[in-house]
Amino acid sequence: MGIFEQLKTIFGLTDVQGPKEEKKMAEKKMTVEEVNEYMKKQCGFVPRMFQIINTVTPEPGRTFADFYASIFGDGALSRKIKELMFMSGGVGYCSPRCIIHVIPAINAGATDGEIFEAAAVGMILAGFVPGGPGIPYAFEYALKCIDIAGKYRKGEKWEYLPQPKFDHGVF
Repeated sequence: MGIFEQLKTIFGLTDVQGPKEEKKMAEKKMTVEEVNEYMKKQCGFVPRMFQIINTVTPEPGRTFADFYASIFGDGALSRKIKELMFMSGGVGYCSPRCIIHVIPAINAGATDGEIFEAAAVGMILAGFVPGGPGIPYAFEYALKCIDIAGKYRKGEKWEYLPQPKFDHGVF
């Protein structure tokens, strides 16, 4: 048994493509629409930067989507938990782009209660990580996760938060 097959067995991966299948996929050129749909399937959303990049060259979008799916796919932890963890980290570090993982968390079945609790953990994290932004700053990000979730569930337009302007006490 080769290393690829051993890893598939160890990690319980059944839908991962082997080198031959990956080569076939790489040979097929995708259109912008195809790669966006592929990214939605693999990632649960199309990251904003790839909404632009894919219009120039779809190849990086497909490659990123495959990488993303290999990390965030169901394993010992479910996709939903992994997405909530990433969103929580985005709250903890006040990352306006990382909290968007609330959307694939919803697509993976996250409830509003789970989103709130994960955001609250991220908010507390902000007060305890060395050099972290602090709980009051992260509170805005926790609220934004709830706001995005509500708007996304209703099919309404939502916006990212602006980058924070805190200076960690340096004047």
